[in-house]
Amino acid sequence: MTGSSSAAATAVAADHRVSDLPRVVAVAMRPAQWIKNGLLFAGIIFGGRLFDDWAIKHAVAAFLTFCLLCGGFYLINDVRDADADRLHPLKRLRPIASGALSSSLGLQVGIVAILGALAASAWIGRGFLLATIAYAALMIAYNVGLKDVVILDVMAISAGFVLRAMAGALAVDVSISSWLLICTALLALVISFGKRRYELTTLEEPALHRRNLDHYSTTLLDQLIAVTAGGTLLAYAMYTVDGDSVPVDRRMMLTIPLVTYAIFRYLFLVYQRGHGGSPETTLLTDRLLLATGAAWCVLSSVLLYVLA
Repeated sequence: MTGSSSAAATAVAADHRVSDLPRVVAVAMRPAQWIKNGLLFAGIIFGGRLFDDWAIKHAVAAFLTFCLLCGGFYLINDVRDADADRLHPLKRLRPIASGALSSSLGLQVGIVAILGALAASAWIGRGFLLATIAYAALMIAYNVGLKDVVILDVMAISAGFVLRAMAGALAVDVSISSWLLICTALLALVISFGKRRYELTTLEEPALHRRNLDHYSTTLLDQLIAVTAGGTLLAYAMYTVDGDSVPVDRRMMLTIPLVTYAIFRYLFLVYQRGHGGSPETTLLTDRLLLATGAAWCVLSSVLLYVLA
């Protein structure tokens, strides 16, 4: 009787693990970080095609494709970094590091997700496919070696954001301002250098979690953040007066104060509140940042569409 009860309990546990597998895989693909893929909508918004049905369908398809692609690379990255992640106070809770998802299965799902994303990209369009391939190549280079090279690691992340914006524009067949791409690259640098600063100042042995942190210092990172934050504001200001698709009366300049405040608010949170370790969480939970972002979206929509 005891043996049958034990067997039944084992069977129930196995069934429970199987039923939980989709949820565990979904968590391992880090959906909270898919907010970064919102950049793929920059093309349709600033290209003046926000109310074009064809463009909307392609923009949404492009967004979902990049979510699948990024999720696949997150899985592969977590398999590669599982040992180091187990030493991290937060990353040790990730499904692969914690053992909730096996490395072999994580690797398999990651590869399938990436191949699926590439296949979907071919349907969306040739230009989008090329951008997707470029992003995949960048992520492979990042995982293989760039992530361990000081400064180049952050520049690779920044390039990934630029490729997202370019891919979104290619998906809906519009051009995107060079100034907007430069602004995107610089803003990504601000956020990434802020994350490195957080890791360097909060982790007991930073190099155990990220090997190149031994080559950074808070002084260097503070200077890099200051330079890139200032560059971001300048690039956005230039976009509002010299962008390819902005109104000729330069009304988009009215959005500059909102962008300025958002950047300053983020720096305040990094330096005064100790944020920066999880930028997506900060962006989604800070009420003033959320309010500023919403105000920027509304004002930009009015300036670009209602008053056009």
